[in-house]
Amino acid sequence: MASLGIVSLTSTLFLVLALATRASSSKLLSPNYYDYVCPKALPTIKRVVEAAVYNERRMGASLLRLHFHDCFVNGCDASILLDSTSAFDSEKNANPNINSIRGFEVIDRIKLEVDKACGRPVVSCADIVAVAARDSVVALGGPTWAVQLGRRDSTTASKTTANNDIPAPFMDLPDLINSFKKHGLNKKDLVVLSGAHTIGFAQCFTFKDRIYNETNIDPKFARERKLTCPRTGGDSNLAPLNPTPSYFDARYYNDLLKKRGLFHSDQALFNGGSTDSLVKAYSSNAKAFWTDFANSMVKMGNIKPLTGKQGQIRLNCRKVN
Repeated sequence: MASLGIVSLTSTLFLVLALATRASSSKLLSPNYYDYVCPKALPTIKRVVEAAVYNERRMGASLLRLHFHDCFVNGCDASILLDSTSAFDSEKNANPNINSIRGFEVIDRIKLEVDKACGRPVVSCADIVAVAARDSVVALGGPTWAVQLGRRDSTTASKTTANNDIPAPFMDLPDLINSFKKHGLNKKDLVVLSGAHTIGFAQCFTFKDRIYNETNIDPKFARERKLTCPRTGGDSNLAPLNPTPSYFDARYYNDLLKKRGLFHSDQALFNGGSTDSLVKAYSSNAKAFWTDFANSMVKMGNIKPLTGKQGQIRLNCRKVN
C-alpha cells in the first residue's frame, strides 16, 4: 500500500511539473513580440494569406486546419511542416494528414516574404502557422484575436504521435473529450473549436460510413451526400462541411440540430450527450460563438510552445537548420 502511495504521489508531481512547464512557456509569448523585432512581420503574413484565400477560398480552411494539426502533436511548434529525414518520419505521412493536409506552399511563400521584409529570419514557422490561421478566419468573414507570439520551431517530428493525438472524424463524444483534455482543453473548447468545420471540405472516406450506416442523420442530407460519395470508390471526392463552406458563420451548429453533421464526430456533439446544451447555445448566438472561438484559439495556440533557447528559428520551414 505504501508503494502504491509513492507511485501515486510521483505521478501527481510529474503532472504538476508538466502543467507548470506548459504555463511558464506560454507566459513567454506575447501578441507584441514582433513590434520591435520586425514591425512588418504581421502585415506581411496577412497580405500573403489574403492573396492565397482570394485565389482559392478553400485555402482558408486548410491553413486553419494546419494550425490544429500542428498544435495537437507535441504542441504548436511547426513540426507538421517538416519533411521526412533519416531521423524521423514526417507528420505529413500520418493517417490524419496524408493526402489531405495542405497549405504548405502558402507557408513557404509567407516565410520567404517575411524574411525579406524583416531582413533576416527572425519569425518562426510556428508563429507563421498560428498567424496564418487567424488571418484565414478573418479573410472568410470570421472573428479576429490577438495571436500570442514568440514560439520557436521544433527540430523533430513524430508520425506516431500524430496518429495517436489528432482527433479522428470517427470518434464518439467520450474519446473526443479525452483527446482535448490531454492537451488542456475542456468540453467547451471541444465544441467551440469543432465549429471550425463551418468552413472547408472533407473527403468522402471520412464520412462514408456515416451517410450509409448511421441512423442519427437527416435522410435527405444523407441522400445529397451519396450523390458524390458512392458506397464503393470515390474516397477522395470532396463535399462541403456545411452549406456555406467559404464563410465563417455559426451554421455548423444549426446543422447539428437538424442531424446534418457531416462527420460522426460532428454529430456526436449533439446526440443526447453532455455537449448538447453548448451546441444549442451557439446555434442561436453567433456572437457568443465568435467570442468563444477566439478565446479557445488563443488557448490552443498556447499548447506546449517552444520558447527562449528551445528549438530554433528555421531558415526553411520544411527542414531543420
